[in-house]
Amino acid sequence: MQQQLSGIRRSPVLGGLAEAPARAWFAALSLGVFGLMLGGMTLQHLVRIAPCPLCIAQRFLYFLLAFIALGGVAWPAWVRFWSLLTGGVAFFGWCIAAYQTWMQAFPHLAPECSYTDPNLIERMVDWLGMQWPSLFLATGFCGSRDWEFVGLSLANWSLLAFTLILTLLAWLFFSRRPSLRA
Repeated sequence: MQQQLSGIRRSPVLGGLAEAPARAWFAALSLGVFGLMLGGMTLQHLVRIAPCPLCIAQRFLYFLLAFIALGGVAWPAWVRFWSLLTGGVAFFGWCIAAYQTWMQAFPHLAPECSYTDPNLIERMVDWLGMQWPSLFLATGFCGSRDWEFVGLSLANWSLLAFTLILTLLAWLFFSRRPSLRA
């Protein structure tokens, strides 16, 4: 494993990025996630997309993920703790995005949100929507593909983003290099 990491260190593609301290990786993660949320909310208002309960749950998890990553900026010596905690949130977001992707791929098989008794996620989203409607009000349907870019819906893009985040966090967690400790 150490040989593989040393190969990454010498990679001409990554250059000095692999040598960056953990604080920089967590700061980049936090800023990147805030950028994703800002882009998604801007797109929502420009294209008039109605977010569904699963979209709002993912948005909430992006917020949570970004704030937990700030913990890694403040206390970078605990790389494994912050990677694991942030990774748990990202995995939960990945599961929700994967479920929504499945719902959009097979709408005839999936029960639509809001047509059955509300589950825990829908109740949390309803509560968040009452507290901060401009950020968390869910008015759309989970199975609809209101907007696509390069053939992928927002749920597909979110699944891809969570996958990339999980990859980064797994790399931070399993890397034992001293440069990642501070």
